[in-house]
Amino acid sequence: MATETIPVIDLGPFLAGEDGALDRTARELRFALTEIGFYFIVNHGVPREKIRSVFDQVKRFHEQPVDKKLELKIDLNSTGYLPLRGNTLRTSTIQTGTKPNLNEAFFVKREMPADHPDVLADRRFRGANRWPQNLPGFRETIVDYCDTLERLVQKMVRLYARALDLPAEYFDGPFKEPQYSLRMTHYPHQDGPVEDEFGLAPHTDTSFLTLLAPNDVPGLSIRTQSGKWIDAPAIPDAYVVNGGQMLQRWTNDVFLATPHRAINRSGGERYAIPFFCDSNIDWPVAAVPTTVGPDKPPKYPTTWYTDYMVWYQKRNYDAVYPQAAE
Repeated sequence: MATETIPVIDLGPFLAGEDGALDRTARELRFALTEIGFYFIVNHGVPREKIRSVFDQVKRFHEQPVDKKLELKIDLNSTGYLPLRGNTLRTSTIQTGTKPNLNEAFFVKREMPADHPDVLADRRFRGANRWPQNLPGFRETIVDYCDTLERLVQKMVRLYARALDLPAEYFDGPFKEPQYSLRMTHYPHQDGPVEDEFGLAPHTDTSFLTLLAPNDVPGLSIRTQSGKWIDAPAIPDAYVVNGGQMLQRWTNDVFLATPHRAINRSGGERYAIPFFCDSNIDWPVAAVPTTVGPDKPPKYPTTWYTDYMVWYQKRNYDAVYPQAAE
């Protein structure tokens, strides 16, 4: 299999519990994450109708007047509305000097009850979501979708464990209540990079795992290990999956965090709904035992989600930290 091609992994046999499917699929996953850092999944169990309903709700949200969306402007918990050109990827090691990204987005995290201790304390990245009040059905559709993807991730991490020669249950504890964020993004049409302006500039994700919903409108490109940029094809009903900086820390750089970018040249509007998932917010992120040894010391200190994301947010989110743009 050429590493200039994004592999397609069929989750059907694994999710059905077929004999041998766990380790067989894990081997495919290991190839994808060590050679290219991206893969597609098919037969993942997320109904097409559910995905379509989320895209419909995202379009409804972004079609509102800007002043209405700004009533929910993004906060320190990274929930709410990020205005057009509201972030600049200064932490990217791939591209320097880019302009603010030509997209707008609405973020939600786990929906928790109002009396949850973290909500009451307004704990960083664990506060209450803010929802539009004038879009009936929006909240319910988005929460249901996040619940569905959380359950899928909790199954998929068993593949990651076996791909790392660990017991299948190794990540069950860290991902019992994972930290996640759904980014509902709108990319207006652009003709291409103009003086380093992108829909989303070249970067790597921060997450352990990112699930990008099937999309009829292309726009995603990834940079292979050879340095070549390739366009991700639109495969019907297939999620695009990749790892990020937290996955690098968990695996001591055995698994890749591959640079990617987005440019909407479709001639119309593009919407994207990446689901960024990490372990429990209080779980220490450190290299797993099979990736370290006498000749392979840990490359990263033990990492805590909150500390890392505060640093990342301060550097990249102009809408939250105006001084970052100065």
